[in-house]
Amino acid sequence: MANEFGKIDRIEAGTLFGRRPRAAGNNARLGGHGIEVEVPLLRLSTDQGVSGFGISQASVEVARRYLGQPLSSLLDAQARPLPAAAAIDFPLWDLLGKLRGKPVYALAAASAADIKTPLRVPCYDTSLYMNDLELASDEAGAALIASYARADYEDNHRNFKIKVGRGARHMPLEAGIRRDIAVIKAVRAAVGANASIMIDANNGYLLNIAKRVLAETADCQLFWLEEAFHEDPELYAELGRWLAAEGLNVYIADGEGWAAADLMRWAQAGLVQVLQYDIFSHSFSKWLRTGAQLDAWGARAAPHHYGRHLGNFVSGHLATAIAGFTFVEYDETSTPGLDSSAYRVEEGCVVIPEAPGFGLGLEEATFQAAVKAGGYALTL
Repeated sequence: MANEFGKIDRIEAGTLFGRRPRAAGNNARLGGHGIEVEVPLLRLSTDQGVSGFGISQASVEVARRYLGQPLSSLLDAQARPLPAAAAIDFPLWDLLGKLRGKPVYALAAASAADIKTPLRVPCYDTSLYMNDLELASDEAGAALIASYARADYEDNHRNFKIKVGRGARHMPLEAGIRRDIAVIKAVRAAVGANASIMIDANNGYLLNIAKRVLAETADCQLFWLEEAFHEDPELYAELGRWLAAEGLNVYIADGEGWAAADLMRWAQAGLVQVLQYDIFSHSFSKWLRTGAQLDAWGARAAPHHYGRHLGNFVSGHLATAIAGFTFVEYDETSTPGLDSSAYRVEEGCVVIPEAPGFGLGLEEATFQAAVKAGGYALTL
Protein backbone atom coordinates (compact mmCIF):
# COMPACT_ATOMS: atom_id res chain seq x y z
CA MET A 1 0.00 0.00 0.00
CA ALA A 2 2.99 2.24 0.77
CA ASN A 3 2.08 5.90 0.17
CA GLU A 4 -0.60 5.10 -2.39
CA PHE A 5 -3.15 7.29 -0.60
CA GLY A 6 -0.84 10.07 0.57
CA LYS A 7 -0.95 11.58 4.04
CA ILE A 8 -3.39 13.68 6.06
CA ASP A 9 -2.37 17.32 5.82
CA ARG A 10 -5.51 19.09 7.11
CA ILE A 11 -8.22 18.28 9.64
CA GLU A 12 -11.28 20.47 10.23
CA ALA A 13 -14.16 20.00 12.66
CA GLY A 14 -17.42 21.87 13.08
CA THR A 15 -21.00 21.19 14.14
CA LEU A 16 -23.96 21.78 11.85
CA PHE A 17 -27.52 22.01 13.17
CA GLY A 18 -30.53 20.34 11.61
CA ARG A 19 -34.25 20.30 12.27
CA ARG A 20 -36.81 17.52 12.20
CA PRO A 21 -40.12 18.18 10.43
CA ARG A 22 -41.86 17.87 13.82
CA ALA A 23 -40.64 17.81 17.40
CA ALA A 24 -39.91 14.38 18.84
CA GLY A 25 -41.75 13.74 22.10
CA ASN A 26 -40.97 11.61 25.13
CA ASN A 27 -39.89 8.01 25.36
CA ALA A 28 -40.41 5.74 28.38
CA ARG A 29 -37.41 7.22 30.21
CA LEU A 30 -36.89 10.75 28.94
CA GLY A 31 -38.76 13.94 28.25
CA GLY A 32 -39.19 15.55 24.85
CA HIS A 33 -36.34 15.03 22.39
CA GLY A 34 -37.10 18.27 20.57
CA ILE A 35 -36.83 19.41 17.02
CA GLU A 36 -33.14 20.36 16.67
CA VAL A 37 -30.36 17.93 15.82
CA GLU A 38 -26.60 18.42 16.28
CA VAL A 39 -24.38 17.05 13.52
CA PRO A 40 -20.69 17.05 14.60
CA LEU A 41 -18.55 16.70 11.48
CA LEU A 42 -14.86 16.17 10.87
CA ARG A 43 -13.19 16.52 7.48
CA LEU A 44 -9.87 14.92 6.53
CA SER A 45 -7.86 16.25 3.58
CA THR A 46 -4.79 14.67 2.04
CA ASP A 47 -1.75 16.05 0.29
CA GLN A 48 -3.29 14.61 -2.89
CA GLY A 49 -6.08 17.19 -2.69
CA VAL A 50 -8.85 14.71 -1.76
CA SER A 51 -11.15 15.13 1.25
CA GLY A 52 -13.62 13.00 3.15
CA PHE A 53 -15.96 13.86 6.00
CA GLY A 54 -18.30 12.26 8.47
CA ILE A 55 -19.55 12.17 12.03
CA SER A 56 -16.78 12.44 14.61
CA GLN A 57 -16.49 13.90 18.08
CA ALA A 58 -12.71 13.72 18.17
CA SER A 59 -11.22 16.48 20.30
CA VAL A 60 -8.52 18.69 18.86
CA GLU A 61 -5.96 16.76 20.93
CA VAL A 62 -7.09 13.44 19.47
CA ALA A 63 -7.30 14.81 15.93
CA ARG A 64 -3.77 16.16 16.15
CA ARG A 65 -2.45 12.59 16.47
CA TYR A 66 -3.59 11.89 12.91
CA LEU A 67 -2.20 15.03 11.30
CA GLY A 68 0.71 14.18 9.02
CA GLN A 69 0.10 10.43 9.18
CA PRO A 70 0.25 8.45 5.94
CA LEU A 71 -3.12 6.86 5.33
CA SER A 72 -1.34 3.55 4.93
CA SER A 73 -0.47 3.63 8.64
CA LEU A 74 -4.17 3.76 9.51
CA LEU A 75 -5.27 0.86 7.28
CA ASP A 76 -5.07 -2.91 7.49
CA ALA A 77 -4.00 -5.30 4.74
CA GLN A 78 -7.49 -4.98 3.15
CA ALA A 79 -7.12 -1.17 3.10
CA ARG A 80 -9.77 -0.81 5.82
CA PRO A 81 -9.43 1.43 8.90
CA LEU A 82 -7.57 -0.06 11.84
CA PRO A 83 -8.97 0.18 15.40
CA ALA A 84 -6.35 2.88 16.04
CA ALA A 85 -8.31 5.10 13.62
CA ALA A 86 -11.66 4.63 15.41
CA ALA A 87 -11.96 8.34 16.30
CA ILE A 88 -11.99 9.26 12.60
CA ASP A 89 -13.63 6.10 11.28
CA PHE A 90 -16.47 7.68 9.27
CA PRO A 91 -14.44 10.50 7.69
CA LEU A 92 -11.75 7.96 6.82
CA TRP A 93 -14.20 5.60 5.06
CA ASP A 94 -15.58 8.55 3.08
CA LEU A 95 -12.05 9.59 2.15
CA LEU A 96 -11.11 6.06 1.07
CA GLY A 97 -14.17 5.86 -1.14
CA LYS A 98 -13.31 9.14 -2.82
CA LEU A 99 -9.67 8.16 -3.30
CA ARG A 100 -10.75 4.92 -4.96
CA GLY A 101 -13.73 6.35 -6.82
CA LYS A 102 -16.13 3.86 -5.21
CA PRO A 103 -19.08 4.04 -2.82
CA VAL A 104 -18.32 2.83 0.69
CA TYR A 105 -20.74 -0.08 0.26
CA ALA A 106 -18.53 -1.39 -2.56
CA LEU A 107 -15.42 -1.19 -0.36
CA ALA A 108 -17.24 -2.94 2.48
CA ALA A 109 -18.98 -5.59 0.39
CA ALA A 110 -18.45 -9.27 1.08
CA SER A 111 -18.62 -9.79 -2.70
CA ALA A 112 -18.81 -6.93 -5.18
CA ALA A 113 -20.33 -9.29 -7.75
CA ASP A 114 -23.50 -9.57 -5.65
CA ILE A 115 -24.28 -5.84 -5.51
CA LYS A 116 -27.40 -4.81 -7.38
CA THR A 117 -27.54 -1.11 -8.16
CA PRO A 118 -29.06 1.19 -7.31
CA LEU A 119 -28.63 -0.25 -3.82
CA ARG A 120 -31.94 -0.28 -1.94
CA VAL A 121 -31.84 -0.93 1.81
CA PRO A 122 -35.01 -1.28 3.94
CA CYS A 123 -35.47 1.48 6.51
CA TYR A 124 -37.97 2.35 9.21
CA ASP A 125 -39.43 5.66 10.34
CA THR A 126 -38.28 6.24 13.91
CA SER A 127 -40.28 9.41 14.61
CA LEU A 128 -43.31 8.00 16.45
CA TYR A 129 -42.56 9.29 19.95
CA MET A 130 -45.01 10.02 22.78
CA ASN A 131 -46.38 13.33 21.50
CA ASP A 132 -49.82 12.31 22.76
CA LEU A 133 -49.30 12.57 26.53
CA GLU A 134 -51.27 15.81 26.89
CA LEU A 135 -54.33 14.23 25.32
CA ALA A 136 -56.85 12.84 27.80
CA SER A 137 -58.43 10.05 25.77
CA ASP A 138 -56.78 6.99 24.31
CA GLU A 139 -58.73 7.50 21.12
CA ALA A 140 -57.36 11.02 20.63
CA GLY A 141 -53.82 10.02 21.58
CA ALA A 142 -53.80 7.00 19.30
CA ALA A 143 -55.29 9.01 16.44
CA LEU A 144 -52.55 11.62 16.74
CA ILE A 145 -49.69 9.09 16.51
CA ALA A 146 -51.49 7.25 13.73
CA SER A 147 -51.79 10.51 11.80
CA TYR A 148 -48.02 10.95 12.02
CA ALA A 149 -47.48 7.41 10.76
CA ARG A 150 -49.86 7.96 7.87
CA ALA A 151 -48.14 11.22 6.91
CA ASP A 152 -44.80 9.43 6.89
CA TYR A 153 -46.35 6.62 4.84
CA GLU A 154 -47.26 9.26 2.26
CA ASP A 155 -43.57 10.25 2.31
CA ASN A 156 -42.66 6.71 1.21
CA HIS A 157 -42.00 5.03 4.55
CA ARG A 158 -43.36 1.51 4.83
CA ASN A 159 -41.88 0.44 8.17
CA PHE A 160 -42.42 2.14 11.52
CA LYS A 161 -41.13 2.05 15.09
CA ILE A 162 -43.38 3.18 17.92
CA LYS A 163 -42.18 4.33 21.33
CA VAL A 164 -44.08 2.56 24.10
CA GLY A 165 -43.80 2.34 27.87
CA ARG A 166 -45.99 5.30 28.75
CA GLY A 167 -46.83 3.75 32.12
CA ALA A 168 -43.20 3.58 33.20
CA ARG A 169 -43.02 7.27 34.05
CA HIS A 170 -45.36 9.60 32.17
CA MET A 171 -48.76 8.03 32.84
CA PRO A 172 -50.25 5.81 35.55
CA LEU A 173 -49.23 2.24 34.84
CA GLU A 174 -52.56 0.80 33.73
CA ALA A 175 -53.47 3.91 31.75
CA GLY A 176 -50.08 3.84 30.05
CA ILE A 177 -50.43 0.20 29.05
CA ARG A 178 -53.87 0.83 27.59
CA ARG A 179 -52.57 3.84 25.64
CA ASP A 180 -49.63 1.85 24.26
CA ILE A 181 -51.99 -0.83 22.99
CA ALA A 182 -54.37 1.71 21.49
CA VAL A 183 -51.51 3.47 19.68
CA ILE A 184 -50.14 0.23 18.22
CA LYS A 185 -53.54 -0.77 16.90
CA ALA A 186 -54.21 2.68 15.44
CA VAL A 187 -50.85 2.79 13.66
CA ARG A 188 -51.43 -0.65 12.17
CA ALA A 189 -54.80 0.49 10.86
CA ALA A 190 -53.24 3.65 9.42
CA VAL A 191 -50.35 2.02 7.55
CA GLY A 192 -51.95 -1.22 6.41
CA ALA A 193 -51.21 -4.89 6.78
CA ASN A 194 -47.97 -4.98 4.77
CA ALA A 195 -45.96 -2.50 6.81
CA SER A 196 -43.48 -3.76 9.41
CA ILE A 197 -44.16 -2.31 12.86
CA MET A 198 -41.66 -2.38 15.71
CA ILE A 199 -42.15 -1.20 19.29
CA ASP A 200 -39.47 0.20 21.59
CA ALA A 201 -40.07 0.29 25.35
CA ASN A 202 -36.71 1.84 26.32
CA ASN A 203 -36.63 -0.56 29.29
CA GLY A 204 -40.03 0.71 30.45
CA TYR A 205 -41.77 -2.67 30.67
CA LEU A 206 -41.59 -5.62 33.01
CA LEU A 207 -41.78 -9.15 31.62
CA ASN A 208 -45.48 -9.54 32.38
CA ILE A 209 -46.30 -6.14 30.89
CA ALA A 210 -44.42 -7.09 27.74
CA LYS A 211 -46.42 -10.32 27.51
CA ARG A 212 -49.71 -8.48 27.96
CA VAL A 213 -48.95 -5.85 25.30
CA LEU A 214 -47.77 -8.47 22.82
CA ALA A 215 -50.79 -10.67 23.50
CA GLU A 216 -53.28 -7.82 23.08
CA THR A 217 -51.62 -6.65 19.86
CA ALA A 218 -51.12 -10.14 18.39
CA ASP A 219 -53.34 -9.23 15.45
CA CYS A 220 -50.95 -6.35 14.62
CA GLN A 221 -48.14 -8.82 13.81
CA LEU A 222 -45.31 -6.79 15.36
CA PHE A 223 -41.86 -7.32 13.88
CA TRP A 224 -39.80 -6.76 17.02
CA LEU A 225 -39.95 -5.64 20.64
CA GLU A 226 -36.93 -3.48 21.47
CA GLU A 227 -35.45 -2.93 24.94
CA ALA A 228 -38.47 -4.42 26.67
CA PHE A 229 -36.89 -4.21 30.13
CA HIS A 230 -33.47 -3.94 31.67
CA GLU A 231 -31.30 -6.56 30.02
CA ASP A 232 -31.57 -9.92 31.75
CA PRO A 233 -30.84 -13.27 30.07
CA GLU A 234 -33.27 -15.18 32.29
CA LEU A 235 -36.13 -12.83 31.45
CA TYR A 236 -35.26 -12.85 27.76
CA ALA A 237 -35.21 -16.64 27.79
CA GLU A 238 -38.65 -16.69 29.40
CA LEU A 239 -40.01 -14.13 26.94
CA GLY A 240 -38.68 -16.24 24.06
CA ARG A 241 -40.33 -19.38 25.43
CA TRP A 242 -43.62 -17.52 25.89
CA LEU A 243 -43.54 -16.10 22.34
CA ALA A 244 -42.97 -19.58 20.93
CA ALA A 245 -45.79 -21.05 23.01
CA GLU A 246 -48.15 -18.29 21.86
CA GLY A 247 -47.13 -18.68 18.23
CA LEU A 248 -46.01 -15.05 18.00
CA ASN A 249 -43.21 -14.37 15.51
CA VAL A 250 -41.87 -11.27 17.26
CA TYR A 251 -38.11 -10.74 17.38
CA ILE A 252 -36.37 -9.58 20.57
CA ALA A 253 -34.11 -6.60 19.84
CA ASP A 254 -31.56 -4.86 22.05
CA GLY A 255 -28.22 -3.08 22.15
CA GLU A 256 -28.98 0.63 21.78
CA GLY A 257 -28.67 1.72 25.39
CA TRP A 258 -26.62 -1.07 26.99
CA ALA A 259 -24.10 -1.89 24.28
CA ALA A 260 -22.36 -4.63 26.26
CA ALA A 261 -20.48 -7.72 25.16
CA ASP A 262 -23.05 -9.86 27.02
CA LEU A 263 -25.52 -9.12 24.22
CA MET A 264 -23.30 -10.87 21.71
CA ARG A 265 -23.33 -14.00 23.86
CA TRP A 266 -27.09 -13.76 24.13
CA ALA A 267 -27.35 -13.34 20.35
CA GLN A 268 -25.23 -16.45 19.90
CA ALA A 269 -27.56 -18.30 22.28
CA GLY A 270 -30.66 -17.01 20.44
CA LEU A 271 -32.00 -15.03 23.42
CA VAL A 272 -31.76 -11.80 21.42
CA GLN A 273 -32.34 -11.99 17.67
CA VAL A 274 -31.61 -8.39 16.58
CA LEU A 275 -28.50 -6.46 17.67
CA GLN A 276 -28.69 -2.66 17.61
CA TYR A 277 -25.37 -1.18 18.69
CA ASP A 278 -25.28 2.51 17.78
CA ILE A 279 -23.77 3.09 14.35
CA PHE A 280 -21.55 5.94 15.54
CA SER A 281 -20.56 4.71 19.00
CA HIS A 282 -19.73 1.28 17.59
CA SER A 283 -18.15 2.65 14.35
CA PHE A 284 -18.56 1.45 10.79
CA SER A 285 -15.44 -0.71 10.92
CA LYS A 286 -16.45 -2.43 14.15
CA TRP A 287 -19.93 -3.05 12.77
CA LEU A 288 -18.35 -4.95 9.88
CA ARG A 289 -16.68 -7.29 12.36
CA THR A 290 -19.79 -7.54 14.53
CA GLY A 291 -22.00 -8.21 11.52
CA ALA A 292 -19.81 -11.06 10.36
CA GLN A 293 -20.17 -12.71 13.75
CA LEU A 294 -23.94 -12.19 13.82
CA ASP A 295 -24.21 -13.72 10.36
CA ALA A 296 -22.34 -16.79 11.56
CA TRP A 297 -24.91 -17.19 14.34
CA GLY A 298 -27.96 -16.46 12.18
CA ALA A 299 -28.77 -13.26 14.11
CA ARG A 300 -29.85 -9.91 12.64
CA ALA A 301 -28.22 -6.48 12.55
CA ALA A 302 -30.12 -3.20 12.78
CA PRO A 303 -27.77 -0.43 13.95
CA HIS A 304 -29.29 2.20 16.19
CA HIS A 305 -29.17 5.76 14.91
CA TYR A 306 -30.84 8.84 16.26
CA GLY A 307 -30.11 12.55 16.33
CA ARG A 308 -27.01 12.68 14.10
CA HIS A 309 -28.73 12.82 10.67
CA LEU A 310 -25.93 11.06 8.78
CA GLY A 311 -26.99 7.71 10.23
CA ASN A 312 -29.88 7.79 7.76
CA PHE A 313 -27.34 7.43 4.98
CA VAL A 314 -24.17 5.73 6.23
CA SER A 315 -25.85 2.77 7.97
CA GLY A 316 -27.15 1.33 4.72
CA HIS A 317 -23.63 0.97 3.35
CA LEU A 318 -23.23 -2.00 5.73
CA ALA A 319 -25.94 -3.94 3.92
CA THR A 320 -23.60 -5.31 1.25
CA ALA A 321 -21.35 -6.82 3.92
CA ILE A 322 -23.85 -8.11 6.50
CA ALA A 323 -26.30 -10.73 5.26
CA GLY A 324 -28.56 -10.23 8.27
CA PHE A 325 -28.75 -6.45 7.91
CA THR A 326 -32.44 -5.73 8.49
CA PHE A 327 -33.21 -2.00 8.66
CA VAL A 328 -31.73 1.48 8.56
CA GLU A 329 -33.18 3.55 11.40
CA TYR A 330 -34.37 6.73 9.67
CA ASP A 331 -34.67 10.01 11.62
CA GLU A 332 -35.96 12.54 9.08
CA THR A 333 -33.97 15.78 9.34
CA SER A 334 -32.92 18.74 7.22
CA THR A 335 -29.46 20.18 7.95
CA PRO A 336 -28.34 23.40 6.23
CA GLY A 337 -24.90 22.90 4.78
CA LEU A 338 -25.29 19.15 4.29
CA ASP A 339 -26.18 17.93 0.82
CA SER A 340 -27.95 14.56 1.00
CA SER A 341 -29.89 15.03 -2.23
CA ALA A 342 -28.35 11.93 -3.83
CA TYR A 343 -30.32 9.80 -1.36
CA ARG A 344 -34.05 9.20 -1.27
CA VAL A 345 -36.60 7.06 0.54
CA GLU A 346 -38.65 5.00 -1.89
CA GLU A 347 -41.27 2.43 -0.91
CA GLY A 348 -39.72 1.80 2.49
CA CYS A 349 -36.11 1.67 1.32
CA VAL A 350 -33.18 4.07 1.36
CA VAL A 351 -31.91 4.27 -2.20
CA ILE A 352 -28.13 4.71 -1.93
CA PRO A 353 -26.20 6.55 -4.66
CA GLU A 354 -23.28 5.05 -6.57
CA ALA A 355 -21.21 8.16 -5.83
CA PRO A 356 -17.75 7.77 -4.25
CA GLY A 357 -17.52 7.62 -0.46
CA PHE A 358 -20.80 8.05 1.34
CA GLY A 359 -22.20 10.20 -1.49
CA LEU A 360 -22.81 13.25 0.70
CA GLY A 361 -21.75 16.84 0.11
CA LEU A 362 -20.84 19.88 2.22
CA GLU A 363 -21.66 23.49 1.46
CA GLU A 364 -18.27 25.08 2.05
CA ALA A 365 -19.29 28.45 3.47
CA THR A 366 -21.67 26.87 6.00
CA PHE A 367 -19.07 24.34 7.10
CA GLN A 368 -16.35 26.97 7.47
CA ALA A 369 -18.69 29.09 9.58
CA ALA A 370 -19.22 26.05 11.82
CA VAL A 371 -15.45 25.51 12.09
CA LYS A 372 -14.97 29.12 13.20
CA ALA A 373 -17.99 29.08 15.53
CA GLY A 374 -16.68 26.37 17.86
CA GLY A 375 -14.71 23.84 15.90
CA TYR A 376 -11.06 23.70 14.93
CA ALA A 377 -8.76 23.49 11.93
CA LEU A 378 -5.34 21.81 11.94
CA THR A 379 -2.90 22.17 9.04
CA LEU A 380 0.38 20.37 8.54
